[in-house]
Amino acid sequence: MILKFMVHSHCNYACFFPGKDCNYMEPENLTATSKFILLGLSKENDIQPLLFWLFLFIYLVCIIGNLLIILAIGSDSHLWTPMYFFLSNLSFTDICFISTTVPKMLVNIQAQNKSITYEGCVTQMYFFMFFSGLDSLLLTVMAYDRFVAICHPLRYMIIMNPYLCVLLLLLSWLICLAYSLLQTLMFLRVSFCKKTEIPHYFCELAQMLKLACSDTHANDILLYCVTGLLGIIPLSGILFSYSKIINSIVGISSARGKYKAFSTCGSHLSVVSLFYGAGLGVYLTSQTSYNSREGSVASVMYTVVAPMLNPFIYSLRNRDLKQVLRRLFHSTGDRSQCDNIKMDT
Repeated sequence: MILKFMVHSHCNYACFFPGKDCNYMEPENLTATSKFILLGLSKENDIQPLLFWLFLFIYLVCIIGNLLIILAIGSDSHLWTPMYFFLSNLSFTDICFISTTVPKMLVNIQAQNKSITYEGCVTQMYFFMFFSGLDSLLLTVMAYDRFVAICHPLRYMIIMNPYLCVLLLLLSWLICLAYSLLQTLMFLRVSFCKKTEIPHYFCELAQMLKLACSDTHANDILLYCVTGLLGIIPLSGILFSYSKIINSIVGISSARGKYKAFSTCGSHLSVVSLFYGAGLGVYLTSQTSYNSREGSVASVMYTVVAPMLNPFIYSLRNRDLKQVLRRLFHSTGDRSQCDNIKMDT
Protein backbone atom coordinates (compact mmCIF):
# COMPACT_ATOMS: atom_id res chain seq x y z
CA MET A 1 0.00 0.00 0.00
CA ILE A 2 2.84 2.40 0.80
CA LEU A 3 4.48 1.72 -2.56
CA LYS A 4 1.21 2.36 -4.42
CA PHE A 5 0.60 5.56 -2.47
CA MET A 6 4.08 6.83 -3.39
CA VAL A 7 3.34 6.23 -7.07
CA HIS A 8 -0.08 7.97 -6.93
CA SER A 9 1.35 10.96 -5.08
CA HIS A 10 3.49 11.87 -8.10
CA CYS A 11 0.93 11.36 -10.82
CA ASN A 12 -0.05 15.02 -11.01
CA TYR A 13 3.33 16.57 -11.70
CA ALA A 14 5.97 13.90 -12.40
CA CYS A 15 5.87 14.21 -16.19
CA PHE A 16 6.81 17.88 -16.35
CA PHE A 17 10.55 17.35 -16.03
CA PRO A 18 12.74 17.62 -19.12
CA GLY A 19 14.65 14.76 -20.69
CA LYS A 20 12.06 12.01 -20.29
CA ASP A 21 10.42 10.23 -23.21
CA CYS A 22 6.73 10.35 -22.26
CA ASN A 23 5.14 11.87 -25.36
CA TYR A 24 5.88 15.33 -23.93
CA MET A 25 4.76 13.95 -20.57
CA GLU A 26 1.14 14.79 -20.86
CA PRO A 27 -0.83 13.98 -17.71
CA GLU A 28 -2.92 11.31 -19.41
CA ASN A 29 0.22 9.32 -20.25
CA LEU A 30 1.17 9.00 -16.59
CA THR A 31 -0.25 5.98 -14.81
CA ALA A 32 0.10 4.46 -11.37
CA THR A 33 2.34 1.59 -12.45
CA SER A 34 1.32 -1.75 -10.95
CA LYS A 35 3.61 -4.00 -12.99
CA PHE A 36 6.58 -4.06 -15.35
CA ILE A 37 7.47 -6.27 -18.30
CA LEU A 38 10.85 -8.03 -18.17
CA LEU A 39 11.88 -8.54 -21.80
CA GLY A 40 14.50 -11.13 -20.82
CA LEU A 41 17.56 -12.21 -22.75
CA SER A 42 15.90 -12.97 -26.07
CA LYS A 43 12.65 -12.34 -27.93
CA GLU A 44 12.92 -15.62 -29.85
CA ASN A 45 10.34 -18.12 -28.57
CA ASP A 46 12.26 -21.06 -30.02
CA ILE A 47 15.21 -20.68 -27.64
CA GLN A 48 13.15 -20.09 -24.48
CA PRO A 49 13.16 -23.81 -23.51
CA LEU A 50 16.95 -23.88 -24.00
CA LEU A 51 17.34 -20.81 -21.78
CA PHE A 52 15.09 -22.37 -19.15
CA TRP A 53 17.06 -25.63 -18.86
CA LEU A 54 20.42 -23.87 -19.12
CA PHE A 55 19.70 -21.42 -16.32
CA LEU A 56 18.01 -24.10 -14.21
CA PHE A 57 21.17 -26.20 -14.50
CA ILE A 58 23.42 -23.25 -13.62
CA TYR A 59 21.20 -22.33 -10.67
CA LEU A 60 21.18 -25.87 -9.25
CA VAL A 61 24.95 -26.23 -9.69
CA CYS A 62 25.48 -22.91 -7.88
CA ILE A 63 23.18 -23.83 -4.99
CA ILE A 64 24.60 -27.34 -4.54
CA GLY A 65 28.23 -26.22 -4.92
CA ASN A 66 27.99 -23.40 -2.39
CA LEU A 67 25.98 -25.54 0.05
CA LEU A 68 28.69 -28.21 -0.12
CA ILE A 69 31.34 -25.63 0.77
CA ILE A 70 29.27 -24.42 3.74
CA LEU A 71 28.67 -28.03 4.85
CA ALA A 72 32.33 -28.96 4.47
CA ILE A 73 33.53 -25.98 6.51
CA GLY A 74 30.94 -26.57 9.22
CA SER A 75 31.70 -30.30 9.50
CA ASP A 76 35.49 -30.05 9.99
CA SER A 77 36.92 -28.16 12.96
CA HIS A 78 40.27 -27.78 11.17
CA LEU A 79 38.56 -25.35 8.80
CA TRP A 80 37.20 -23.15 11.58
CA THR A 81 39.64 -20.36 10.77
CA PRO A 82 39.04 -16.74 9.68
CA MET A 83 39.71 -17.57 6.02
CA TYR A 84 37.04 -20.30 5.89
CA PHE A 85 34.67 -18.29 8.08
CA PHE A 86 34.58 -15.58 5.41
CA LEU A 87 34.48 -18.18 2.62
CA SER A 88 31.34 -19.80 4.10
CA ASN A 89 29.70 -16.36 4.29
CA LEU A 90 30.71 -15.66 0.68
CA SER A 91 29.09 -18.95 -0.37
CA PHE A 92 25.90 -18.02 1.48
CA THR A 93 25.93 -14.59 -0.18
CA ASP A 94 26.38 -16.14 -3.62
CA ILE A 95 23.36 -18.40 -3.03
CA CYS A 96 21.24 -15.39 -2.10
CA PHE A 97 22.69 -13.27 -4.91
CA ILE A 98 21.77 -15.68 -7.69
CA SER A 99 18.41 -16.42 -6.04
CA THR A 100 17.31 -12.80 -6.40
CA THR A 101 17.19 -12.99 -10.21
CA VAL A 102 17.24 -16.52 -11.67
CA PRO A 103 14.12 -18.07 -10.03
CA LYS A 104 11.89 -15.23 -11.26
CA MET A 105 13.33 -15.54 -14.76
CA LEU A 106 12.69 -19.31 -14.75
CA VAL A 107 9.10 -18.78 -13.60
CA ASN A 108 8.51 -16.18 -16.33
CA ILE A 109 9.88 -18.47 -19.04
CA GLN A 110 7.89 -21.47 -17.83
CA ALA A 111 4.65 -19.51 -17.43
CA GLN A 112 5.27 -17.54 -20.64
CA ASN A 113 4.48 -14.41 -18.66
CA LYS A 114 7.12 -11.66 -18.52
CA SER A 115 5.37 -9.40 -16.02
CA ILE A 116 6.53 -8.55 -12.51
CA THR A 117 4.61 -6.48 -9.98
CA TYR A 118 5.84 -3.08 -8.85
CA GLU A 119 6.33 -4.37 -5.30
CA GLY A 120 8.14 -7.47 -6.58
CA CYS A 121 10.39 -5.33 -8.75
CA VAL A 122 11.34 -3.05 -5.86
CA THR A 123 12.00 -6.06 -3.61
CA GLN A 124 14.16 -7.75 -6.24
CA MET A 125 16.08 -4.53 -6.84
CA TYR A 126 16.74 -4.06 -3.10
CA PHE A 127 18.09 -7.56 -2.52
CA PHE A 128 20.15 -7.46 -5.72
CA MET A 129 21.90 -4.28 -4.58
CA PHE A 130 22.35 -5.67 -1.08
CA PHE A 131 23.95 -8.99 -2.01
CA SER A 132 26.07 -7.60 -4.86
CA GLY A 133 27.50 -5.02 -2.46
CA LEU A 134 28.01 -7.69 0.23
CA ASP A 135 29.90 -9.84 -2.29
CA SER A 136 32.25 -6.94 -3.01
CA LEU A 137 32.86 -6.14 0.67
CA LEU A 138 33.42 -9.79 1.62
CA LEU A 139 36.04 -10.14 -1.12
CA THR A 140 37.76 -7.04 0.32
CA VAL A 141 37.71 -8.47 3.84
CA MET A 142 39.10 -11.76 2.54
CA ALA A 143 41.92 -9.86 0.81
CA TYR A 144 42.78 -8.24 4.14
CA ASP A 145 42.72 -11.68 5.77
CA ARG A 146 45.24 -12.99 3.20
CA PHE A 147 47.39 -9.88 3.69
CA VAL A 148 47.62 -10.53 7.44
CA ALA A 149 48.23 -14.28 6.92
CA ILE A 150 51.16 -13.74 4.52
CA CYS A 151 52.68 -10.47 5.73
CA HIS A 152 52.18 -11.05 9.48
CA PRO A 153 51.99 -14.85 9.89
CA LEU A 154 53.14 -14.92 13.52
CA ARG A 155 50.46 -12.45 14.60
CA TYR A 156 47.74 -13.81 12.32
CA MET A 157 45.53 -15.43 14.97
CA ILE A 158 46.01 -12.43 17.29
CA ILE A 159 44.99 -9.88 14.66
CA MET A 160 42.25 -11.96 13.00
CA ASN A 161 40.58 -12.91 16.28
CA PRO A 162 36.93 -14.02 16.36
CA TYR A 163 35.80 -10.61 17.62
CA LEU A 164 37.36 -8.79 14.64
CA CYS A 165 36.01 -11.35 12.15
CA VAL A 166 32.45 -10.96 13.42
CA LEU A 167 32.86 -7.17 13.54
CA LEU A 168 34.05 -7.03 9.92
CA LEU A 169 31.14 -9.23 8.84
CA LEU A 170 28.56 -7.15 10.72
CA LEU A 171 30.04 -3.93 9.36
CA SER A 172 29.75 -5.28 5.80
CA TRP A 173 26.11 -6.22 6.39
CA LEU A 174 25.26 -2.84 7.91
CA ILE A 175 26.88 -0.89 5.07
CA CYS A 176 24.95 -2.89 2.46
CA LEU A 177 21.69 -2.64 4.40
CA ALA A 178 22.07 1.13 4.68
CA TYR A 179 22.94 1.88 1.07
CA SER A 180 20.36 -0.56 -0.37
CA LEU A 181 17.63 0.92 1.82
CA LEU A 182 18.63 4.46 0.85
CA GLN A 183 18.61 3.63 -2.86
CA THR A 184 15.21 1.92 -2.55
CA LEU A 185 13.62 4.78 -0.61
CA MET A 186 14.89 7.25 -3.21
CA PHE A 187 13.48 5.04 -5.95
CA LEU A 188 9.99 5.12 -4.38
CA ARG A 189 9.85 8.84 -5.26
CA VAL A 190 10.09 8.02 -8.97
CA SER A 191 6.98 7.91 -11.18
CA PHE A 192 6.53 6.05 -14.44
CA CYS A 193 4.62 6.52 -17.69
CA LYS A 194 2.89 3.90 -19.79
CA LYS A 195 6.14 2.47 -21.16
CA THR A 196 7.13 -0.08 -18.52
CA GLU A 197 9.15 -2.58 -20.58
CA ILE A 198 12.53 -3.34 -18.97
CA PRO A 199 15.15 -4.57 -21.50
CA HIS A 200 16.60 -6.95 -18.92
CA TYR A 201 15.82 -10.22 -17.17
CA PHE A 202 15.62 -8.60 -13.73
CA CYS A 203 14.84 -5.21 -12.22
CA GLU A 204 18.09 -3.26 -12.34
CA LEU A 205 18.08 0.23 -10.85
CA ALA A 206 19.88 1.90 -13.76
CA GLN A 207 17.43 0.44 -16.28
CA MET A 208 14.45 1.37 -14.11
CA LEU A 209 15.53 5.01 -13.88
CA LYS A 210 15.64 5.22 -17.68
CA LEU A 211 11.90 4.46 -17.78
CA ALA A 212 10.99 7.15 -15.25
CA CYS A 213 8.86 10.19 -16.06
CA SER A 214 9.75 12.17 -12.96
CA ASP A 215 13.03 13.90 -12.26
CA THR A 216 15.73 11.31 -11.45
CA HIS A 217 18.67 13.69 -11.10
CA ALA A 218 19.08 12.95 -7.37
CA ASN A 219 18.73 9.22 -8.01
CA ASP A 220 21.39 9.31 -10.72
CA ILE A 221 23.83 11.20 -8.50
CA LEU A 222 23.25 8.78 -5.62
CA LEU A 223 23.64 5.78 -7.94
CA TYR A 224 26.97 7.01 -9.33
CA CYS A 225 28.28 7.92 -5.88
CA VAL A 226 27.34 4.61 -4.28
CA THR A 227 28.58 2.59 -7.25
CA GLY A 228 31.85 4.47 -7.17
CA LEU A 229 32.31 4.09 -3.42
CA LEU A 230 31.38 0.40 -3.30
CA GLY A 231 33.36 -0.30 -6.46
CA ILE A 232 36.47 1.85 -6.19
CA ILE A 233 37.13 1.68 -2.43
CA PRO A 234 36.86 -2.13 -2.07
CA LEU A 235 38.88 -2.68 -5.26
CA SER A 236 41.53 -0.23 -4.02
CA GLY A 237 41.69 -2.13 -0.74
CA ILE A 238 42.13 -5.42 -2.60
CA LEU A 239 44.86 -4.00 -4.84
CA PHE A 240 46.67 -2.50 -1.84
CA SER A 241 46.53 -5.82 0.03
CA TYR A 242 47.89 -7.76 -2.93
CA SER A 243 50.64 -5.22 -3.56
CA LYS A 244 51.85 -5.87 0.00
CA ILE A 245 51.41 -9.63 -0.48
CA ILE A 246 53.48 -9.60 -3.68
CA ASN A 247 56.25 -7.60 -1.98
CA SER A 248 56.27 -10.14 0.84
CA ILE A 249 56.35 -13.11 -1.52
CA VAL A 250 59.22 -11.60 -3.52
CA GLY A 251 61.22 -11.36 -0.28
CA ILE A 252 60.94 -15.12 0.35
CA SER A 253 64.16 -16.87 -0.65
CA SER A 254 62.98 -20.43 -1.37
CA ALA A 255 60.83 -21.31 -4.37
CA ARG A 256 58.79 -23.70 -2.22
CA GLY A 257 58.04 -20.93 0.25
CA LYS A 258 56.94 -18.61 -2.57
CA TYR A 259 54.63 -21.28 -4.00
CA LYS A 260 53.13 -22.04 -0.60
CA ALA A 261 52.52 -18.34 0.11
CA PHE A 262 50.95 -17.72 -3.28
CA SER A 263 48.80 -20.87 -3.13
CA THR A 264 47.05 -19.56 -0.01
CA CYS A 265 45.64 -16.60 -1.94
CA GLY A 266 45.41 -18.03 -5.47
CA SER A 267 41.75 -19.04 -5.14
CA HIS A 268 40.74 -15.66 -3.76
CA LEU A 269 42.64 -13.83 -6.50
CA SER A 270 40.84 -15.92 -9.14
CA VAL A 271 37.41 -15.12 -7.64
CA VAL A 272 38.26 -11.40 -7.41
CA SER A 273 39.39 -11.36 -11.05
CA LEU A 274 36.18 -13.10 -12.13
CA PHE A 275 33.88 -10.87 -10.07
CA TYR A 276 35.43 -7.50 -10.94
CA GLY A 277 36.32 -8.53 -14.49
CA ALA A 278 32.70 -9.48 -15.18
CA GLY A 279 31.45 -6.30 -13.48
CA LEU A 280 33.82 -4.16 -15.55
CA GLY A 281 32.67 -5.96 -18.70
CA VAL A 282 29.03 -5.14 -17.89
CA TYR A 283 29.91 -1.48 -17.30
CA LEU A 284 31.89 -1.14 -20.54
CA THR A 285 29.16 -2.90 -22.51
CA SER A 286 26.51 -0.57 -21.14
CA GLN A 287 28.64 2.48 -21.99
CA THR A 288 29.62 1.46 -25.54
CA SER A 289 26.52 -0.41 -26.72
CA TYR A 290 23.25 1.24 -27.71
CA ASN A 291 21.46 -2.09 -27.41
CA SER A 292 20.29 -2.59 -23.83
CA ARG A 293 19.75 -6.30 -24.50
CA GLU A 294 23.49 -6.73 -25.14
CA GLY A 295 24.10 -5.29 -21.69
CA SER A 296 21.67 -7.76 -20.15
CA VAL A 297 23.47 -10.67 -21.83
CA ALA A 298 26.82 -9.36 -20.57
CA SER A 299 25.44 -9.09 -17.02
CA VAL A 300 24.85 -12.86 -16.99
CA MET A 301 28.59 -13.31 -16.37
CA TYR A 302 28.41 -11.00 -13.36
CA THR A 303 25.14 -12.17 -11.81
CA VAL A 304 24.94 -15.86 -12.73
CA VAL A 305 28.21 -17.36 -13.97
CA ALA A 306 30.47 -15.85 -11.29
CA PRO A 307 28.47 -17.22 -8.30
CA MET A 308 28.35 -20.63 -10.00
CA LEU A 309 32.11 -20.82 -10.63
CA ASN A 310 33.21 -19.70 -7.14
CA PRO A 311 32.73 -23.16 -5.51
CA PHE A 312 34.71 -24.84 -8.30
CA ILE A 313 37.56 -22.34 -7.98
CA TYR A 314 37.89 -22.83 -4.23
CA SER A 315 37.37 -26.60 -4.22
CA LEU A 316 39.80 -27.27 -7.08
CA ARG A 317 42.56 -24.91 -5.93
CA ASN A 318 42.29 -25.45 -2.17
CA ARG A 319 43.85 -28.70 -0.95
CA ASP A 320 42.33 -28.64 2.55
CA LEU A 321 38.83 -28.02 1.27
CA LYS A 322 39.28 -30.67 -1.41
CA GLN A 323 40.26 -33.25 1.21
CA VAL A 324 37.28 -32.42 3.43
CA LEU A 325 34.87 -32.69 0.49
CA ARG A 326 36.40 -36.03 -0.48
CA ARG A 327 35.96 -37.37 3.06
CA LEU A 328 32.42 -36.01 3.10
CA PHE A 329 31.53 -37.88 -0.10
CA HIS A 330 33.22 -41.07 1.14
CA SER A 331 31.35 -41.00 4.44
CA THR A 332 28.07 -40.43 2.61
CA GLY A 333 28.81 -43.34 0.28
CA ASP A 334 29.76 -45.64 3.17
CA ARG A 335 26.59 -44.72 5.04
CA SER A 336 24.42 -45.51 2.01
CA GLN A 337 26.15 -48.89 1.61
CA CYS A 338 25.48 -49.70 5.27
CA ASP A 339 21.81 -48.79 4.83
CA ASN A 340 21.58 -51.09 1.80
CA ILE A 341 23.15 -53.96 3.75
CA LYS A 342 20.68 -53.48 6.59
CA MET A 343 17.80 -53.51 4.13
CA ASP A 344 19.05 -56.74 2.54
CA THR A 345 19.36 -58.43 5.91
